[in-house]
Amino acid sequence: MTPTPSHAPDDTTQRLTALEIKASFAEDLLDKLDQIVIRQQTQINALTSEVLHLRQHAADPQAPAQRNLRDDLPPHY
Repeated sequence: MTPTPSHAPDDTTQRLTALEIKASFAEDLLDKLDQIVIRQQTQINALTSEVLHLRQHAADPQAPAQRNLRDDLPPHY
């Protein structure tokens, strides 16, 4: 004779419902984390592009020298 499971049908249903709820929360969290990773990658790409632009600008000998804003102040300041 095979032993019968000690779980009542209601217990199995409750356990299954709890697992479905946990899976739903895990899926929601995964979606949120995915959006965060996408946003961070976009920021990384923008920053990388900006750094490359700044390196090219700094290495360009034809580029005009950067101006100091204090040089634009009137003499009475």
